[in-house]
Amino acid sequence: MMDFSKFKAATVQTSPVFLNVEKTIDKAITLIKEASSNGAQLIAFPEVFIAGYPYWNWIMTPVQGSKWYEELYKNSVAVDDASMQPLYQAAKDHNIHIVIGINERGKSYGEIYNTNLIIDNTGTVIGKHRKLVPTWAEKLTWTSGDGSSLKVYDTEIGPIGTLACGENTNTLARFTLLSQSELIHIANYISLPVAPPDYNMAEAIKIRAAAHSFEGKLFTIVSCSTISKEIMDALRDDVPNVDELLTRKNSAFSGFVGPNGAVIGEPLIDEEGIAYAEIDLQKCIQPKQMHDILGHYNRFDIFDLRVNVAPTRKITFIDNHEEFNKR
Repeated sequence: MMDFSKFKAATVQTSPVFLNVEKTIDKAITLIKEASSNGAQLIAFPEVFIAGYPYWNWIMTPVQGSKWYEELYKNSVAVDDASMQPLYQAAKDHNIHIVIGINERGKSYGEIYNTNLIIDNTGTVIGKHRKLVPTWAEKLTWTSGDGSSLKVYDTEIGPIGTLACGENTNTLARFTLLSQSELIHIANYISLPVAPPDYNMAEAIKIRAAAHSFEGKLFTIVSCSTISKEIMDALRDDVPNVDELLTRKNSAFSGFVGPNGAVIGEPLIDEEGIAYAEIDLQKCIQPKQMHDILGHYNRFDIFDLRVNVAPTRKITFIDNHEEFNKR
């Protein structure tokens, strides 16, 4: 008989230690310890939690923000950096799975990726997802990812997939994960008070999570960052009215949505903290009897989605004429 996991999950709503990798990782480890002591086997962290979001793109001119891009690049990380090892060790020490956002530096000094890491409870990085399309002003900072990272990862607690912020509105990206038997979806975000006046960020996040959970009959775990006074103080010299620009209610939502599209428990809205929920993956089965868009409730003789999962190739080195002539 098939076995479906039941486990406790945690999601974090807080700010990083702005542009400080080591201190942000220390903060993450403290939260991991707390979640583990409360019985959590999975913890989700916000988008680019290590070590900060480029808010300057929204409140400065591109020229003004250029020096901040330089700071962000210097505080970006590679997966195998020594500074990241304590995080992996914490996953192993506390027997917990971690999904966390990082600013991942590329090989070019003008290349940073918005990346989510999937770390299992042995401390192994089993996957990473690079945000496919930076949203709006984010294009000043991040390079686009490719289809090679649109994957679902099998773990002891179940199959995990993840998308960052606005790409949770990308129907085809979401379907690609669903088609790989995703049952646990991590959607992480940043607080965005600079949205248009009639845009309720917290409500928008909840709607996206509900849509994915209801369509796919799975659990969505949402983690969103907050904007600390430290972040605003760092940007204040360049933008004196930074408090006005980066303070707004209903800018952050973190919580859980079940396979029926309903919120589980009490979400965190704007407030910092850790939220918890009991996840029972068996509850993903029954709703599919009515609407299974991956199976009987679709027409694959009519619809055909093709996904390029090949890593982007930037250059090909050819060291002999025979190989060159074959191309």
